[in-house]
Amino acid sequence: MPRHSPTARPNLIAGLAAIALALGAGGGVTHGAQDEAPDGVVNYTRIDATVACAGATPAAAMPALKRLGFSSVINFRTAAEEGANIEASRMAATQAGLTYIHIPFRAPNPEVTEAFLEAIADTANQPAFIHCGSANRVGAMWYIKRVKLDGWDTARAMSEAEMIGLRSERLKAFAVGYVSETR
Repeated sequence: MPRHSPTARPNLIAGLAAIALALGAGGGVTHGAQDEAPDGVVNYTRIDATVACAGATPAAAMPALKRLGFSSVINFRTAAEEGANIEASRMAATQAGLTYIHIPFRAPNPEVTEAFLEAIADTANQPAFIHCGSANRVGAMWYIKRVKLDGWDTARAMSEAEMIGLRSERLKAFAVGYVSETR
């Protein structure tokens, strides 16, 4: 039987741990899933098996979202936004067999936030594809979801929200304020 050096076992364990992290076993965002973005989808981030977040998403992408396994689309875009063809997206989603949830907003408020939390907590809507114009609004709502529903600490939730696309200081302030006021 071959003899191994005293450092072989720790090196093996460290190597296996590195492979597990690279494959996404460490929790949080599933890295590498960005390759799955349907044509035309901006700022796509697959968070885990139950959700993906993105920016602008054309109606033509709805069948591809269904093929990727999504059950619902949650859209924060308003009808006035350039390229936000809400009715075409709703029709395409319905034709593809997706539940279409439209929660339009430019400036967040508690009612919009509660509507989102209710929609994302409903297991019938999972896996969910959540989008707005740039993923900025998605990041703000996702931060609130992570803290309020998943029990994440605020620093970890903010890190993920920023990775998704949260850049606006106004949206960050709303999200942080909402979480602290509703604890």
